[in-house]
Amino acid sequence: MLLLVLLFVFISRRMSALRGGGAGGILGRFGQSGARLYDAERPATTFADVAGIDEVKAELLEVVDFLKEPAKYERLGGTVPKGVLLIGAPGTGKTLLARAVAGEAGVPFFSISASEFIEAIVGVGASRVRDLFNKARAAAPAIIFIDEMDAVGRSRSAALRMGSNDEQEQTLNQILTEMDGFDPHEGVIVLAATNRADVLDPALLRPGRFDRRIQVHSPDRRGRLAILLIHTRNIPLDSSVDLNEIAAQSAGMVGADLRNLANEAALSAARRGASLVTLTDFTIALEKVELGSERKLTLTALDRERIAYHESGHALLGLLLPGADPVSRVSIIPRGQSLGATTQTPVDDRFNYGEDYLRGRITGALGGRAAEQLIYGVVSTGAEADLRTVTSIAREMVVRWGMSPVVGALNYSEDGAAMVFGTQRPYSDATAQLIDAEVKRISDECLAQAVELLHDNRSRLDGLAHALLEHDTLTADEILRAADLPQPVAVTAGA
Repeated sequence: MLLLVLLFVFISRRMSALRGGGAGGILGRFGQSGARLYDAERPATTFADVAGIDEVKAELLEVVDFLKEPAKYERLGGTVPKGVLLIGAPGTGKTLLARAVAGEAGVPFFSISASEFIEAIVGVGASRVRDLFNKARAAAPAIIFIDEMDAVGRSRSAALRMGSNDEQEQTLNQILTEMDGFDPHEGVIVLAATNRADVLDPALLRPGRFDRRIQVHSPDRRGRLAILLIHTRNIPLDSSVDLNEIAAQSAGMVGADLRNLANEAALSAARRGASLVTLTDFTIALEKVELGSERKLTLTALDRERIAYHESGHALLGLLLPGADPVSRVSIIPRGQSLGATTQTPVDDRFNYGEDYLRGRITGALGGRAAEQLIYGVVSTGAEADLRTVTSIAREMVVRWGMSPVVGALNYSEDGAAMVFGTQRPYSDATAQLIDAEVKRISDECLAQAVELLHDNRSRLDGLAHALLEHDTLTADEILRAADLPQPVAVTAGA
């Protein structure tokens, strides 16, 4: 009994030492935030390094201006937002914007990822939050930047009660408490970034916490040109390089993609031993970024012919369908997961899609399958990616955009929170059957249109396939010559 008592006393003292909040306590050290403090005197990034999202820059410049000259706003009774939430897809530049704010503000800037708050020991996350906000208040005016806010800010009502949820909830509650306790004139602003705003707790988004929510969208053509100009500042370009044309061909790319594109073009020129980066290097880089690296496959003559007809079906329908995006390139060189590729470059960025355009997208995507069906009488597995595209667009037309007369002008799309937390879908089983039937109807109608157009233009399909077999890759002008289509608009109208 005496030995057991002594062992119990020894363990109790050890646990007290571990639990101590002083400098020597392990848990005390756990409770300190690992936020990085940026040096305002030597900023690595400024707003000069940010392009393509001018409206977001303007919003953040106002925040920076308040920190520099608070009296200008306070004399009229205005107060700066306590929190600014940057919402956007991955790669759109949210973290870059935060670094630019750090460079421009000239005030202490504390940066931390939300996942760094969470530990296996309950209570450590809340302690780190308190430590971070205390440091920011002591250094005020200051900015706190929390990256990937959804890692700790997920909705408490929908969260699954498992694992480290208690720790996450305590950490979130502490963030809510700290932000709610801010003095409007304290000079501490919380900047956060997320690409999953739909799963955030409503208490975070109410006025008084994240007052201002800024959408960081993908750049348009002008924005992509501005981003390319920044990323090619230190790259020697040949006179053949037209960055405006490259911006047009890179529709849908975000800032991170364009940075990677410029880097791949420079690497391509370096592999050739060239001193300048040419347009060919950018073309190779664009194909590599979009499709993957070239694969050295030994294909049989029949496989090459089938792939040629498959890609010719896509390309020809891209030329024949009214309003389709112009076809700029077609290739039967295997890259990444694909055995061939057809590239269509939109003339202008689209922000609103008509039903006719979406049906044209589906018909064009089914062009490869339709060509195989027409020429060989059987289809192959080569249309897998095309069918994913078809299913996605057709389903969005029915459940999201109300483009089905049977289902009606209703929106049945499920939000992100429902998908993450497994809540009940917003429609009945009978409606689900209607949706499935309408998706199939749209696909069947577009496939029939694709087969009919290719049947009526069989000689053009054959000419394009034979040219592909001979040259492997065709540019826009070569496609028109091979298909005997000197003027796509006129031919489309006639078709």
